[in-house]
Amino acid sequence: MYISLTGNSDNKDVYIKRSYRKSNGKTATQIHRKLGKLNELLEQFSGDFDAMMAWAKSEAEKETMEYNAKTGSVTVSLSRSAYIPKNEERCFQIGYLFFQKLCTELKIDSICRKISKRHKYTYDFSAILTDQIFSRILAPSSKLGSYSYCQTLLEPPKYELQNIYRALSVMAEESDFIQEELYHNSSFVHPRSQKILYYDCTNYYFEIEQDDDFRKYGKSKENRPNPIVTMELFMDADGIPLAFDVFPGNQNEQTTLKPLETKIIRDFTCSEFIFCSDAGLGSKANRRFNSFGNRSYVITQSLKKMRGEDRQIALNPKQFRRLGSDKFIDISTLDESDPDIYEAMFYKEVPVVNGNMDETVIVTYSPKYKAYQKRIRQQQISRAIKMIGQPGKKRKGKNQNDPARFIKATNVTNDGEIAEKKVCELDLDRIREEEKYDGFYAVITNLEDDIRGILKINRQRWEIEENFRIMKTDFGARPVYVRREDRIKAHFLTCYISLLVYRLLEKKVGNNYTCNEILSTLRSMQVTLLSKESGYIPSYKRTVLTDDLHKAFGFHTDYEFISKSAMRSIIKSTKTEEVKK
Repeated sequence: MYISLTGNSDNKDVYIKRSYRKSNGKTATQIHRKLGKLNELLEQFSGDFDAMMAWAKSEAEKETMEYNAKTGSVTVSLSRSAYIPKNEERCFQIGYLFFQKLCTELKIDSICRKISKRHKYTYDFSAILTDQIFSRILAPSSKLGSYSYCQTLLEPPKYELQNIYRALSVMAEESDFIQEELYHNSSFVHPRSQKILYYDCTNYYFEIEQDDDFRKYGKSKENRPNPIVTMELFMDADGIPLAFDVFPGNQNEQTTLKPLETKIIRDFTCSEFIFCSDAGLGSKANRRFNSFGNRSYVITQSLKKMRGEDRQIALNPKQFRRLGSDKFIDISTLDESDPDIYEAMFYKEVPVVNGNMDETVIVTYSPKYKAYQKRIRQQQISRAIKMIGQPGKKRKGKNQNDPARFIKATNVTNDGEIAEKKVCELDLDRIREEEKYDGFYAVITNLEDDIRGILKINRQRWEIEENFRIMKTDFGARPVYVRREDRIKAHFLTCYISLLVYRLLEKKVGNNYTCNEILSTLRSMQVTLLSKESGYIPSYKRTVLTDDLHKAFGFHTDYEFISKSAMRSIIKSTKTEEVKK
């Protein structure tokens, strides 16, 4: 198919035309699709004729590909007596094509070309980086395992395994540059929300016994006795990652925020925002840092760690309001069996002064949250009673969710002497102390905005926790199998980019599917090669999700048969940036 301009000089139409052969053997042309009036199309491209024609030709190319795939039956000759060729790969993964399209839109190839000017290497750095992204999302494994997986892609690697390890050092060195470029390029794929930034940290373990200069013993969030490193992550209000860094596992998390946030302010042209994090990362120094330059913060506040006087005011049942009302309520008088009250949220504002910082603690009370906490604690008490009945059982440390925290041991005395045996019983004082906080939640802020807006900002924090869960569980980011510091940082760079690419794909299909649905679908998408001369047939189930993926990305792999030339056109389309109108 080709582009044709028809009409007089003042009134031309732009058509996609198709050539065909008549029954008498002569060739002819017919209009396949009208793109519009030339003058109107030129207005959309600010009068740039070349840009308009480039777009029109790309539309013609897509129409050609779809037409060829849809029209005509295919005859394939297969033999019942001929063997398939030995060692020939016949099944290929194609789910990566959607991520390849996103990598093209993120201009990763352009980023890699810029990096190549600063380094001397002969391998295809862009291919290695994108293949690491595809394998991290679709088949998480070691670097050797990812190389093996990439051999099953429709476009297998042309580089060697050792090139991957060499490329990791380059990735680590260029990590900041890659993040900065991806942030700017991603705004063309999906508008970036800079108004609210979320921050959190988590750690990753290594299956080793001895720590070193980077992998250190520290407080593991998974309670593992292994050396760890800690990853810090910024996320925007849409759940799309913004920037990350990695530091030794024994370093205090409170001190890591300022360097990464300073980099975002300096390099990402992102300087006015609301910072949101949990209490563990909301130190006074971090709150003060986010009080300057038109920045503000909303941070979870632990009621137990408030000053005694402020905590007493916060927990006092009087002076609460229901969200949306100015009337004061004593929450101790509420009928929590009333469904309307049970589902309601109540709050009070407690002004606090920390040095020269004027802050407000917003304390909320929810009968529904109270019932949930009570139910969870009752289950833990039941487990604690079981543990008391098994005196020989080893107990773990008394963290905030460990049932053993409700057990107290009393030394048994005999004639004034302390016996070795201890009697264990429920710690009723500890239970009563925890009950005082049931239903309460608090955030500290320097904002003077609407209470609903502030609480909504804080409720969105779950998405950054989900980002870490996706990386750890779905992308298999831990345990980490590389050892050198630069390769460890490169590993987390590929995890970070994979998360970015995945989140953008979610946005493309409208946030209508779970992570498990998307990944299981993409991981199952294969095509089978019938013969070298013919083409492929899809070997996966067509679903609403696959339809949405194809619609969002502008190509189809779900025809009954795809010729080799049509498949080459599909691959080409995933590596070509569309000219936007």
